[in-house]
Amino acid sequence: MHADASANFVATLSNRDGQVRHDWTITEVRALHKLPLLDLVFRAASVHRANHDAGEVQVCKLISIKTGACPEDCKYCSQSKRYTTEVEPTPLMQVDEVLDIAKRAKDAGVTRVCMGAAWRGAKDNADFERVLDMVKEVNALGVETCCTLGLITESQAARLDEAGLSAYNHNLDTSETFYGQIITTRKFADRVKTLANVRETNVTVCSGGIIGMGEKADDRLAMLVTLANFDQHPESVPINVLSRVEGTPLSDLPDVPWDDVVRMIAIARIMMPKSVVRLSAGRSAMSESEQAMCFMAGANSIFSSETGHMLTKAVPSPDYDADKALLDKLGLHFRPPFKDGTAPRAGHVHHHEHSHAHGHEHASCDGKGSCGGHGGCGGKHQH
Repeated sequence: MHADASANFVATLSNRDGQVRHDWTITEVRALHKLPLLDLVFRAASVHRANHDAGEVQVCKLISIKTGACPEDCKYCSQSKRYTTEVEPTPLMQVDEVLDIAKRAKDAGVTRVCMGAAWRGAKDNADFERVLDMVKEVNALGVETCCTLGLITESQAARLDEAGLSAYNHNLDTSETFYGQIITTRKFADRVKTLANVRETNVTVCSGGIIGMGEKADDRLAMLVTLANFDQHPESVPINVLSRVEGTPLSDLPDVPWDDVVRMIAIARIMMPKSVVRLSAGRSAMSESEQAMCFMAGANSIFSSETGHMLTKAVPSPDYDADKALLDKLGLHFRPPFKDGTAPRAGHVHHHEHSHAHGHEHASCDGKGSCGGHGGCGGKHQH
């Protein structure tokens, strides 16, 4: 594109900043990606401040309620039984154990508790019944609840809804084009179907991806196009940086530059202005000033920990005290639970119309088709 034409294109695009759109093209998003970093951050910050309290950050806690022995072959994952890593398999936790962790998290200022199980998908058995009990008990604490259990059916999504679940995480991970290079044991369409099943309920959608897995910039942008072109934007969009785990096929990949993370946050904010954008796995490797740039660019949620890791010890995380000190230093405050106006959900379903997850544009093209997909908010199941 000629320089003058490119400048006019970007200027025209900026006139639509802040609009909730479902017709993004890869050409438009490439133009955003090519902007000087500070120009991009300024635009994203403007969108962020027009749609959110810019001084507010949602602090979340991720609990691995069932660890390891996953049959999937996700190349980034420390919990796959196909790879030898430091993560030891453990069975599904008891409800009281989860509740104790959730109570301590709430006392530390956490307002969303996310429960992740290393399953290919949920099964209709006693384990799923126990997860439903976990949701009910944690929900009763007055915090938001989220689950990431892999693939779920429409009936399972409805039961999680009845239990009072606030959100379901199921990440796309990457673009549809690059997807097969990372995972072969499930299809991209399987992820789309799970998101569509969640959309048939009152449960909100948490879906994002991971950068640093050997993908090209276009793959990152195509993933965002898929998310933004769903009929309804995900209410939460986690942006994760690969946590390289010894024993996995991706352990030798290079570091992701901090400005790549800022660009992803900023572009996600512009494309999905109403969504919560979560700075997730990989944050522990960023300096305070780099994290501050992410908050400026539109990130308004993080994961924090009492153990120094996110889901497993393979993925480091800042602890509660460090995060409180950082937010205090930056003049940021904790977002309260249910900020969107909803009350803690006791469990019954209020039936109403829902749009499906299917989008208007294929992520790897400039404009036709549909896309969409699994849980894992970072490495495996790391929002």
